[in-house]
Amino acid sequence: MDCNGCEFLPELYYDDEYQIWLRREHDDSLTVGMTDISQTIAGKILHVRVRRPGTPRPPGKPVATIESGKWAGPVPNFIACTILEANPEVLENPNLINSDPYNAWIARVSPDEGADRALKGFLTGEEAHQGYCKRAMEEDIHCHRKYR
Repeated sequence: MDCNGCEFLPELYYDDEYQIWLRREHDDSLTVGMTDISQTIAGKILHVRVRRPGTPRPPGKPVATIESGKWAGPVPNFIACTILEANPEVLENPNLINSDPYNAWIARVSPDEGADRALKGFLTGEEAHQGYCKRAMEEDIHCHRKYR
């Protein structure tokens, strides 16, 4: 599924601005990544820094920071969690996020209150798809993967 060329995966969970996605793992941890919209807005990603494993992160405190040619800032965090691991492939080659944002995850976290409760504030499925398309259309965001 896509909107304006921006790939969308309905099985993932998204924040209401479609900056990040979350995927629930078999061990109740959550994998965090940037959306196609987000990587397009950022441009070529040059550097990713993830907090050390074991670091607690309250809501509002980022799990990672991203630096691109035109932007530097946090990977938003909306839940209380602890960092489990960073994606070593992304740390070594950050622009993997640009070429494959849904496989080039950034970090895995353990939600303090469990995955079910942590995911309650996120959008998924058709509801998320509608909002995702609306943002892409309203802001005239056309996703591309030119940094492969």
